[in-house]
Amino acid sequence: MTEILIYGATGYTGTLLAEHAAAQGLRPVLAGRDPDKLRPLAARLGLGWRAAPLDDPGRLREALAGIGAVIHAAGPFSKTARPMAEACLAAGTHYLDITGEIDVLESLAARDAEAMAAGIVLLPAAGFDVVPSDCLAAHVAKRLPSATHLRISIGGFGGFSRGTARTMVEGIAWGTRVRRDGRIIELPSPPRGSADFGHGARRTVGLGWGDVSSAWYSTRVPNIAVYFEAFPAMTAAAGLPSGLRRLIASGTAQRLINRGIDRLSPGPSESARARARSTFLAEAWDGSGNRAASRMETPEGYTLTVLTALESARRVASGAVPPGFHTPVTAFGPDFILGFPNVVRTDL
Repeated sequence: MTEILIYGATGYTGTLLAEHAAAQGLRPVLAGRDPDKLRPLAARLGLGWRAAPLDDPGRLREALAGIGAVIHAAGPFSKTARPMAEACLAAGTHYLDITGEIDVLESLAARDAEAMAAGIVLLPAAGFDVVPSDCLAAHVAKRLPSATHLRISIGGFGGFSRGTARTMVEGIAWGTRVRRDGRIIELPSPPRGSADFGHGARRTVGLGWGDVSSAWYSTRVPNIAVYFEAFPAMTAAAGLPSGLRRLIASGTAQRLINRGIDRLSPGPSESARARARSTFLAEAWDGSGNRAASRMETPEGYTLTVLTALESARRVASGAVPPGFHTPVTAFGPDFILGFPNVVRTDL
Protein backbone atom coordinates (compact mmCIF):
# COMPACT_ATOMS: atom_id res chain seq x y z
CA MET A 1 0.00 0.00 0.00
CA THR A 2 1.18 3.51 -0.79
CA GLU A 3 2.52 5.10 2.36
CA ILE A 4 0.32 7.17 4.64
CA LEU A 5 1.70 9.99 6.76
CA ILE A 6 0.04 11.14 10.00
CA TYR A 7 0.89 14.80 10.61
CA GLY A 8 0.38 15.99 14.18
CA ALA A 9 1.15 12.48 15.38
CA THR A 10 2.21 13.59 18.87
CA GLY A 11 -1.10 15.33 19.61
CA TYR A 12 -3.93 13.53 21.38
CA THR A 13 -5.82 12.34 18.29
CA GLY A 14 -2.64 11.90 16.24
CA THR A 15 -1.22 9.53 18.83
CA LEU A 16 -4.46 7.52 18.90
CA LEU A 17 -4.26 7.26 15.11
CA ALA A 18 -0.63 6.14 15.23
CA GLU A 19 -1.23 3.58 17.99
CA HIS A 20 -4.24 2.04 16.27
CA ALA A 21 -2.48 1.92 12.90
CA ALA A 22 0.51 0.14 14.42
CA ALA A 23 -1.75 -2.30 16.26
CA GLN A 24 -3.42 -3.17 12.93
CA GLY A 25 -0.07 -3.86 11.31
CA LEU A 26 -0.07 -0.66 9.25
CA ARG A 27 3.17 1.26 8.79
CA PRO A 28 2.32 4.98 8.59
CA VAL A 29 5.05 7.59 8.74
CA LEU A 30 4.68 9.87 11.77
CA ALA A 31 5.24 13.58 11.31
CA GLY A 32 5.03 16.91 13.09
CA ARG A 33 7.16 19.90 13.89
CA ASP A 34 9.04 18.64 16.98
CA PRO A 35 11.61 15.85 16.49
CA ASP A 36 12.07 15.49 20.26
CA LYS A 37 8.41 14.43 20.58
CA LEU A 38 8.28 12.37 17.41
CA ARG A 39 11.38 10.29 18.10
CA PRO A 40 10.18 8.48 21.26
CA LEU A 41 6.67 7.88 19.87
CA ALA A 42 8.06 6.41 16.66
CA ALA A 43 10.49 4.24 18.62
CA ARG A 44 7.71 2.93 20.88
CA LEU A 45 5.56 1.98 17.88
CA GLY A 46 8.39 0.87 15.60
CA LEU A 47 7.47 3.42 12.92
CA GLY A 48 9.39 5.90 10.81
CA TRP A 49 9.12 9.64 11.37
CA ARG A 50 9.81 12.97 9.67
CA ALA A 51 9.93 16.42 11.28
CA ALA A 52 8.81 19.47 9.30
CA PRO A 53 7.14 22.66 10.53
CA LEU A 54 4.07 23.90 8.68
CA ASP A 55 5.63 27.33 8.18
CA ASP A 56 8.51 25.89 6.13
CA PRO A 57 7.00 24.91 2.73
CA GLY A 58 10.23 23.43 1.43
CA ARG A 59 10.75 21.06 4.34
CA LEU A 60 7.07 20.19 4.36
CA ARG A 61 7.20 19.16 0.68
CA GLU A 62 10.34 17.12 1.41
CA ALA A 63 8.48 15.33 4.20
CA LEU A 64 5.78 14.33 1.70
CA ALA A 65 8.24 12.61 -0.67
CA GLY A 66 6.98 9.11 -1.43
CA ILE A 67 3.78 9.64 0.57
CA GLY A 68 0.46 8.68 -1.00
CA ALA A 69 -1.87 10.36 1.49
CA VAL A 70 -1.62 12.61 4.54
CA ILE A 71 -3.95 12.44 7.54
CA HIS A 72 -3.60 15.98 8.83
CA ALA A 73 -4.36 15.94 12.57
CA ALA A 74 -2.68 19.15 13.77
CA GLY A 75 -5.18 21.88 14.62
CA PRO A 76 -6.52 24.43 14.87
CA PHE A 77 -7.16 23.76 11.22
CA SER A 78 -8.11 27.36 10.52
CA LYS A 79 -4.34 28.00 10.76
CA THR A 80 -2.87 24.69 9.66
CA ALA A 81 -5.03 23.35 6.83
CA ARG A 82 -3.90 25.80 4.16
CA PRO A 83 -0.12 25.19 4.40
CA MET A 84 -0.63 21.43 4.46
CA ALA A 85 -3.06 21.50 1.54
CA GLU A 86 -0.67 23.66 -0.49
CA ALA A 87 2.19 21.27 0.22
CA CYS A 88 0.02 18.34 -0.87
CA LEU A 89 -0.96 20.12 -4.09
CA ALA A 90 2.71 20.80 -4.84
CA ALA A 91 3.84 17.27 -3.96
CA GLY A 92 0.96 15.38 -5.60
CA THR A 93 -0.06 13.87 -2.24
CA HIS A 94 -3.68 13.24 -1.27
CA TYR A 95 -4.92 15.39 1.64
CA LEU A 96 -7.24 14.29 4.44
CA ASP A 97 -7.95 15.97 7.76
CA ILE A 98 -10.19 15.52 10.80
CA THR A 99 -11.61 19.02 11.15
CA GLY A 100 -15.23 20.09 11.58
CA GLU A 101 -14.57 23.77 10.82
CA ILE A 102 -16.91 25.30 8.24
CA ASP A 103 -14.36 27.73 6.84
CA VAL A 104 -11.77 25.02 6.29
CA LEU A 105 -14.24 22.86 4.38
CA GLU A 106 -15.33 25.82 2.28
CA SER A 107 -11.75 26.87 1.52
CA LEU A 108 -10.85 23.36 0.37
CA ALA A 109 -14.02 23.06 -1.70
CA ALA A 110 -12.91 26.23 -3.51
CA ARG A 111 -9.71 24.40 -4.57
CA ASP A 112 -11.53 21.56 -6.32
CA ALA A 113 -10.20 22.52 -9.76
CA GLU A 114 -6.63 22.79 -8.43
CA ALA A 115 -6.90 19.35 -6.87
CA MET A 116 -8.19 17.79 -10.08
CA ALA A 117 -5.39 19.42 -12.07
CA ALA A 118 -2.83 18.09 -9.55
CA GLY A 119 -4.43 14.64 -9.58
CA ILE A 120 -5.04 14.60 -5.82
CA VAL A 121 -7.98 14.21 -3.45
CA LEU A 122 -8.88 16.91 -0.90
CA LEU A 123 -10.96 15.16 1.76
CA PRO A 124 -11.48 17.18 4.95
CA ALA A 125 -13.62 16.06 7.89
CA ALA A 126 -12.66 12.38 7.69
CA GLY A 127 -13.25 11.79 11.41
CA PHE A 128 -16.14 12.11 13.85
CA ASP A 129 -16.47 15.52 12.21
CA VAL A 130 -18.26 14.78 9.90
CA VAL A 131 -18.31 11.16 8.70
CA PRO A 132 -21.29 9.86 10.72
CA SER A 133 -23.46 12.96 10.36
CA ASP A 134 -22.58 13.38 6.67
CA CYS A 135 -23.52 9.76 5.96
CA LEU A 136 -26.76 10.02 7.94
CA ALA A 137 -27.73 13.31 6.28
CA ALA A 138 -27.22 11.82 2.82
CA HIS A 139 -29.16 8.70 3.79
CA VAL A 140 -32.15 10.77 4.92
CA ALA A 141 -31.97 13.00 1.85
CA LYS A 142 -32.01 9.86 -0.30
CA ARG A 143 -35.16 8.74 1.51
CA LEU A 144 -36.78 12.11 0.73
CA PRO A 145 -35.41 13.35 -2.61
CA SER A 146 -37.71 16.39 -2.50
CA ALA A 147 -36.18 17.64 0.78
CA THR A 148 -35.65 21.38 1.10
CA HIS A 149 -34.61 21.41 4.77
CA LEU A 150 -32.21 19.28 6.76
CA ARG A 151 -31.63 19.34 10.51
CA ILE A 152 -28.86 17.33 12.15
CA SER A 153 -28.87 16.87 15.93
CA ILE A 154 -25.92 15.38 17.82
CA GLY A 155 -25.92 14.03 21.37
CA GLY A 156 -23.55 12.22 23.67
CA PHE A 157 -19.91 13.11 24.31
CA GLY A 158 -17.06 11.46 26.18
CA GLY A 159 -15.02 14.64 26.63
CA PHE A 160 -12.76 16.82 24.51
CA SER A 161 -9.07 16.93 23.72
CA ARG A 162 -7.03 20.11 24.11
CA GLY A 163 -7.04 20.57 20.36
CA THR A 164 -10.82 20.30 20.16
CA ALA A 165 -11.18 22.73 23.05
CA ARG A 166 -8.99 25.27 21.21
CA THR A 167 -11.02 24.89 18.04
CA MET A 168 -14.30 25.32 19.92
CA VAL A 169 -13.07 28.46 21.70
CA GLU A 170 -11.88 29.89 18.40
CA GLY A 171 -15.25 29.10 16.86
CA ILE A 172 -17.16 31.08 19.50
CA ALA A 173 -16.38 34.25 17.56
CA TRP A 174 -18.46 33.08 14.61
CA GLY A 175 -21.71 32.57 16.46
CA THR A 176 -24.23 30.17 14.99
CA ARG A 177 -24.03 29.66 11.24
CA VAL A 178 -26.57 27.82 9.13
CA ARG A 179 -27.22 27.38 5.43
CA ARG A 180 -30.23 29.21 4.02
CA ASP A 181 -31.21 28.89 0.36
CA GLY A 182 -27.76 27.50 -0.39
CA ARG A 183 -25.83 30.30 1.36
CA ILE A 184 -24.09 30.22 4.74
CA ILE A 185 -25.36 32.94 7.06
CA GLU A 186 -24.83 33.84 10.72
CA LEU A 187 -27.86 33.99 12.97
CA PRO A 188 -28.24 36.84 15.49
CA SER A 189 -28.77 34.33 18.31
CA PRO A 190 -28.49 30.55 18.60
CA PRO A 191 -31.77 28.72 17.91
CA ARG A 192 -33.09 26.32 20.52
CA GLY A 193 -34.88 23.07 19.85
CA SER A 194 -35.29 19.48 20.98
CA ALA A 195 -34.38 16.06 19.68
CA ASP A 196 -35.20 12.50 20.66
CA PHE A 197 -31.94 10.57 20.72
CA GLY A 198 -33.81 7.41 21.66
CA HIS A 199 -34.71 8.14 25.27
CA GLY A 200 -37.24 10.96 25.00
CA ALA A 201 -36.94 14.60 23.96
CA ARG A 202 -33.78 16.44 25.02
CA ARG A 203 -33.09 20.15 24.70
CA THR A 204 -30.72 21.19 21.92
CA VAL A 205 -28.96 24.37 20.85
CA GLY A 206 -27.93 25.36 17.34
CA LEU A 207 -24.21 25.64 16.61
CA GLY A 208 -22.19 26.25 13.46
CA TRP A 209 -20.70 22.83 12.60
CA GLY A 210 -18.97 21.29 9.64
CA ASP A 211 -22.17 19.76 8.26
CA VAL A 212 -23.41 23.25 7.37
CA SER A 213 -20.74 23.03 4.68
CA SER A 214 -20.32 19.30 3.99
CA ALA A 215 -24.00 18.30 3.88
CA TRP A 216 -24.58 20.85 1.11
CA TYR A 217 -21.99 19.18 -1.13
CA SER A 218 -23.25 15.71 -0.16
CA THR A 219 -27.00 16.33 -0.56
CA ARG A 220 -27.60 19.74 -2.22
CA VAL A 221 -30.38 20.34 0.30
CA PRO A 222 -30.38 24.17 0.44
CA ASN A 223 -31.34 24.72 4.10
CA ILE A 224 -29.17 23.04 6.73
CA ALA A 225 -28.81 23.52 10.49
CA VAL A 226 -26.90 21.59 13.15
CA TYR A 227 -27.97 21.26 16.78
CA PHE A 228 -26.15 19.78 19.77
CA GLU A 229 -27.53 18.36 22.97
CA ALA A 230 -27.69 21.38 25.26
CA PHE A 231 -25.26 20.54 28.03
CA PRO A 232 -24.47 23.64 30.16
CA ALA A 233 -21.04 24.69 28.87
CA MET A 234 -22.10 24.51 25.21
CA THR A 235 -25.34 26.38 25.89
CA ALA A 236 -23.48 29.14 27.71
CA ALA A 237 -20.90 29.51 24.93
CA ALA A 238 -23.54 29.62 22.20
CA GLY A 239 -25.51 32.28 24.06
CA LEU A 240 -22.69 34.80 24.51
CA PRO A 241 -23.47 38.28 23.13
CA SER A 242 -21.68 39.24 19.92
CA GLY A 243 -19.50 41.87 21.64
CA LEU A 244 -18.15 39.33 24.12
CA ARG A 245 -17.62 36.79 21.36
CA ARG A 246 -15.51 39.31 19.44
CA LEU A 247 -13.49 39.99 22.61
CA ILE A 248 -12.87 36.27 23.07
CA ALA A 249 -11.70 36.12 19.45
CA SER A 250 -8.96 38.70 20.04
CA GLY A 251 -5.37 37.54 20.03
CA THR A 252 -4.80 38.44 23.67
CA ALA A 253 -7.88 36.59 24.89
CA GLN A 254 -7.08 33.53 22.78
CA ARG A 255 -3.57 33.35 24.24
CA LEU A 256 -4.89 33.57 27.80
CA ILE A 257 -7.56 30.95 27.16
CA ASN A 258 -5.06 28.61 25.51
CA ARG A 259 -2.80 28.83 28.57
CA GLY A 260 -5.71 27.49 30.59
CA ILE A 261 -6.39 24.77 28.03
CA ASP A 262 -2.74 23.70 28.27
CA ARG A 263 -3.41 22.77 31.91
CA LEU A 264 -6.26 20.42 30.97
CA SER A 265 -5.79 16.68 30.50
CA PRO A 266 -4.80 15.78 26.91
CA GLY A 267 -8.20 14.20 26.29
CA PRO A 268 -10.67 11.60 27.54
CA SER A 269 -9.19 8.45 29.04
CA GLU A 270 -9.37 5.06 27.38
CA SER A 271 -12.05 3.94 29.85
CA ALA A 272 -14.11 7.09 29.23
CA ARG A 273 -13.92 6.54 25.48
CA ALA A 274 -14.98 2.92 25.88
CA ARG A 275 -18.04 3.89 27.96
CA ALA A 276 -19.27 6.78 25.83
CA ARG A 277 -21.60 6.60 22.83
CA SER A 278 -22.72 9.29 20.42
CA THR A 279 -26.13 9.59 18.80
CA PHE A 280 -27.13 11.42 15.63
CA LEU A 281 -30.59 12.36 14.44
CA ALA A 282 -31.13 13.59 10.87
CA GLU A 283 -34.50 15.05 9.89
CA ALA A 284 -35.51 16.19 6.40
CA TRP A 285 -38.69 17.82 5.12
CA ASP A 286 -40.04 19.56 2.06
CA GLY A 287 -42.55 22.31 1.28
CA SER A 288 -45.44 19.85 0.98
CA GLY A 289 -45.12 18.53 4.52
CA ASN A 290 -43.34 15.29 3.64
CA ARG A 291 -40.77 14.25 6.23
CA ALA A 292 -38.10 11.60 6.79
CA ALA A 293 -35.93 10.96 9.84
CA SER A 294 -33.21 8.48 10.80
CA ARG A 295 -31.19 7.99 13.96
CA MET A 296 -27.73 6.49 14.36
CA GLU A 297 -25.67 5.42 17.35
CA THR A 298 -21.88 5.24 17.08
CA PRO A 299 -18.79 4.75 19.22
CA GLU A 300 -17.40 7.79 21.03
CA GLY A 301 -15.99 10.53 18.81
CA TYR A 302 -12.23 10.02 19.12
CA THR A 303 -12.59 6.25 18.83
CA LEU A 304 -14.64 6.68 15.68
CA THR A 305 -12.25 9.28 14.25
CA VAL A 306 -9.37 6.82 14.41
CA LEU A 307 -11.36 4.19 12.52
CA THR A 308 -12.85 6.41 9.82
CA ALA A 309 -9.75 8.51 9.16
CA LEU A 310 -7.45 5.51 8.73
CA GLU A 311 -9.92 3.67 6.48
CA SER A 312 -10.51 6.84 4.45
CA ALA A 313 -6.78 7.32 3.98
CA ARG A 314 -6.30 3.68 3.00
CA ARG A 315 -8.98 3.95 0.30
CA VAL A 316 -7.78 7.30 -0.99
CA ALA A 317 -4.13 6.18 -1.12
CA SER A 318 -5.16 3.08 -3.09
CA GLY A 319 -6.64 5.28 -5.84
CA ALA A 320 -10.26 4.39 -5.10
CA VAL A 321 -11.42 8.04 -5.06
CA PRO A 322 -11.25 10.35 -8.12
CA PRO A 323 -9.23 13.58 -7.77
CA GLY A 324 -10.86 16.76 -6.52
CA PHE A 325 -12.62 17.99 -3.40
CA HIS A 326 -14.75 15.42 -1.58
CA THR A 327 -16.89 14.98 1.47
CA PRO A 328 -17.00 11.53 3.07
CA VAL A 329 -20.25 10.86 1.20
CA THR A 330 -19.08 11.97 -2.25
CA ALA A 331 -15.96 9.84 -1.73
CA PHE A 332 -17.49 6.68 -0.27
CA GLY A 333 -21.30 6.92 -0.25
CA PRO A 334 -23.85 7.23 2.58
CA ASP A 335 -23.40 3.65 3.79
CA PHE A 336 -19.67 4.08 4.44
CA ILE A 337 -20.29 4.54 8.17
CA LEU A 338 -22.04 1.17 8.42
CA GLY A 339 -18.75 -0.61 7.76
CA PHE A 340 -17.45 0.24 11.25
CA PRO A 341 -18.15 -1.73 14.43
CA ASN A 342 -20.95 -0.80 16.82
CA VAL A 343 -22.69 1.57 14.40
CA VAL A 344 -26.47 1.19 14.32
CA ARG A 345 -28.71 3.16 11.93
CA THR A 346 -32.49 3.18 12.37
CA ASP A 347 -35.08 4.70 10.06
CA LEU A 348 -37.84 6.37 12.05
